[in-house]
Amino acid sequence: MHILITSGGTSEAIDSVRSITNHSTGSLGKILTEAALAKGHQVTLITTPTALKPDPHPHLRLLLIENVEELLTEMQKEVLHHQTLIHAMAVSDYTPVYMTGLEEVEKAQDLHNFLHRENQEAKISSREEYQVLFLKKNPKIISLVKEWNPAIQLIGFKLLVDVSSEELIQVARESLVKNHASIIVANDLTKIQDGQHQAYLVTDNHVLEASTKTEIAEAILNYLQ
Repeated sequence: MHILITSGGTSEAIDSVRSITNHSTGSLGKILTEAALAKGHQVTLITTPTALKPDPHPHLRLLLIENVEELLTEMQKEVLHHQTLIHAMAVSDYTPVYMTGLEEVEKAQDLHNFLHRENQEAKISSREEYQVLFLKKNPKIISLVKEWNPAIQLIGFKLLVDVSSEELIQVARESLVKNHASIIVANDLTKIQDGQHQAYLVTDNHVLEASTKTEIAEAILNYLQ
């Protein structure tokens, strides 16, 4: 089987030296990739330069991206040539538009004007005591996958923080239906620590619980087989 996996966390530039990102290490994507390769699958891994990566393998293609725009470009091409997508990457919800001092914002008569500006400096000045950063929402890539390739098997992930298992599973079911996925892996950030990774793998008919990244990978690959 030809499997496309995404992992790590995207980074969105504010200027040439600053960015906003998330804390994803890519460790789950690494384990997923290694498990898929061990079962004889062909894998394309889309990940970031700082993410953990598996060792080179003859059946592994590695594609590096930095931000959501690059991810969107690569995935739109790659989704067409794979049977399964395991979309484990932590994708930035927002990207910077413009950053300016608080005083300028307070003087502005219409804040919408800032949404059409771009910072011209390679490095934005740090003279201001307070800065205001305008962000715009990025597209939800998982919602586009089935438009690009209706036949692909889609495995998605949902991360919430400190919620009940009932709420976590319910949100996963909603994502399953909305994105026409085969599985949504529901995680709670408070349950990912010290080698443990509690998760619920939600399908149309079942909910399977896993307690480590290795168990998550094994459960996904067993489902695909």
